[in-house]
Amino acid sequence: ENKRGEQLFELCGQCHGLQGEGMALSLAPSIAGLELWSLEAQLRKFRDGARGIHHEDIAGMRMRPMSMWLKTDEDLIAVANYVSSLTPVTSEASIEGGDATKGKALYGLCQSCHGANGEGLQPLNAPKLTNHTDWYLKTQIYNFKTGIRGSNPKDTTGALMRPMAMALANDQAINDVISYIMTLSK
Repeated sequence: ENKRGEQLFELCGQCHGLQGEGMALSLAPSIAGLELWSLEAQLRKFRDGARGIHHEDIAGMRMRPMSMWLKTDEDLIAVANYVSSLTPVTSEASIEGGDATKGKALYGLCQSCHGANGEGLQPLNAPKLTNHTDWYLKTQIYNFKTGIRGSNPKDTTGALMRPMAMALANDQAINDVISYIMTLSK
């Protein structure tokens, strides 16, 4: 049992929901059941200033001080362990107009890192894409594409994602690939 992680998560739950289900109005994604290694990496990026310092990243700028509240690595690992133990929440699609068939072809570029079924590949530092909300995926692709995310020199893994996001030509391509990714979560 991870009492310390559960206790620390109470603050996180104010935006991410008490079950880690995410809350769009808070710009807080669903985080329940994400991989431990990915959760630890993202919390460290926020805490160490590799993520969440770009002036256009409203959600990230809100997350950065929250991550800094985790003063020790032990606390960071405890909350990451707790979040990874939560049951993933399936979300309803909110993006309209995406074509999953076209998105499947576009996903070919993504699968070399994120896996054929969006399962993620830890050796490549590529998190799973399933069980995320479509609005969060769209926001992150946009953030990578525009340099809001992945342009910080401290974020070496994010820098690898930037050119991949830039390969998606427009909003329609982004909606198409996300529509396909959402079929992988079912």
